[in-house]
Amino acid sequence: MTYPQRPLILATRGSALALAQANLILAQCQTAFPEWQFEIRTFKTTGDKLQTASLAQEGHALPKGLFTKELEVALLNHEADLAVHSLKDLPTDLPNGLTLGAVAQRADVRDVLIYRDAQASHTPGRRGFGPNLRIRALPDGAVVATSSTRRKAQLLAHNPGLKTPDIRGNVATRLQKIADQPGLDATILALAGMNRLGFRITEDGRILGDAVPPGLLATVLDITEMLPCVGQGAIGIEIRSDDERLAAVCQRLNHDHTFQAVTAERAFLAAMGGGCQSPVAAFAEVSGHRLSMRALSFATGPMQNAEGEKSAPEAAELGRELAAKLKPRS
Repeated sequence: MTYPQRPLILATRGSALALAQANLILAQCQTAFPEWQFEIRTFKTTGDKLQTASLAQEGHALPKGLFTKELEVALLNHEADLAVHSLKDLPTDLPNGLTLGAVAQRADVRDVLIYRDAQASHTPGRRGFGPNLRIRALPDGAVVATSSTRRKAQLLAHNPGLKTPDIRGNVATRLQKIADQPGLDATILALAGMNRLGFRITEDGRILGDAVPPGLLATVLDITEMLPCVGQGAIGIEIRSDDERLAAVCQRLNHDHTFQAVTAERAFLAAMGGGCQSPVAAFAEVSGHRLSMRALSFATGPMQNAEGEKSAPEAAELGRELAAKLKPRS
């Protein structure tokens, strides 16, 4: 490959989690190409601006490409070379001239239920719970705050008596809200994001890490209880589709099994006609040469499930087949 005349730029959002993920990819780039130079450059996306703007109000749907558009513009304008995304945020239909070049090895896809510890909740009005709390064990009227339609639908499928208002903010902000606000009993976060930020969950449910609010506990939810969203736990690398040098870089960064799994999941989401805020969930994994996948949808109301298996090269076909089973009939 031609040696680059300038550093290759990795575009990312400026949030703590986005920077942690970008640095993971930067380290992989430096290991794979030790003689090349790489730099991280941050861009503020529409989603970042809306975190504190009046448009980001509780109950408002989030537009597609909320956390990716500005990074894609930077790629097309040659202000950046590789855009590093949480794959769950990347729409399935990419702009002309761009492609998903690689997907890093996937982290743990499970979600985590965060709540106050009954032993530490001595303030009147602040309800707490014991270790290993499950969704079905929450009392009627308990408030589990989440802005994810997928999580809301699954929460209510397991426990119809729950209240599920929206919540905004980064991981640290949401942890603090659960610790401080009596009107909130719990929230749900992605385990991969917590781990990448340096948080660890012990066997007895304690959360370890810098600046963790006191008095919180966590339960890691099995995927049978909370199926993840499409692409959860995966980091996607978007590049210009006509740049052979960037394609060669991505070839060294790509994790084949993860790419095959998320290809099935993203094909499912695209065929369902939805985006990252759609009330659907899917998880695929490779074993040997076979790819198995579970999916669910609340698009027509009650939860519908589908499962399937194909050879790994037929990933996209598997995703479309499961969507055909779950997609509302017109």
